[in-house]
This record gives sequence, C-alpha cells and structure tokens, in this order.
Amino acid sequence: MEFLTQKNTLKRKSEYLYEMLQRIQQRPGMFLGKPSITRLKSFLDGYIASRQDLGLATTQEEIEFEKFQTWVQERFKIESAHGWDSIILFYSADEKDALNNFFELLEKFRHGEKASR
Repeated sequence: MEFLTQKNTLKRKSEYLYEMLQRIQQRPGMFLGKPSITRLKSFLDGYIASRQDLGLATTQEEIEFEKFQTWVQERFKIESAHGWDSIILFYSADEKDALNNFFELLEKFRHGEKASR
C-alpha cells in the first residue's frame, strides 16, 4: 500500500501481506469475486509473482507465511505434496467453508499455536 507523506513523496509499506489478507477476509467478494480458497491461493500466487517480477525483496511476513504450508501439513498429518489450499479444502464442506477455515488456521499459526492438535 502506498501513501503520500507531508512532502508529497511516495512512500511504501514494507510489510503488507497480513494486512491484505485481513482485507480479503472482511470483503472476499471484492478481492476474489466470491469466497473461495482456490481463488485466494491464485490471488496470493499472483501477488508473490508480481513482487518477484518487480524485483522486490521478500518481506518478513512473506517468509513467515511460507512456513504455513508445513504447519498445515503437520496439523492434518499430510505427507503428500498437496498445497495448503487443497488440504484445507479437503477437510472443509466447500470453497467458502475452506476460506473461513483458512483464516481460522492462519490466526492460530500466527499466534504460535502448535500444528499438532
């Protein structure tokens, strides 16, 4: 997210991932078209790819979020190469439920809850 400072110079936030996810959680239809974990994963893949294409350094939040995959695999005792999105979807009623479950799991992950239940 960018904003103008008092000197009208452009300044960028260095950490934005979790703030963006919070906005998506509040208004998934606006960002994803409809509540869907598959659409969220595609959105995040595009976000990461565009940052890489622009040559932007990986942020601390992005480094932390990379560990979410392993955390989800451990939580659900999955050893296959399925992504966090497909694992959560498998254990959910539908795409919308999976999106809600993602945000619940992300909160637990961010608060340092152990993956094993």
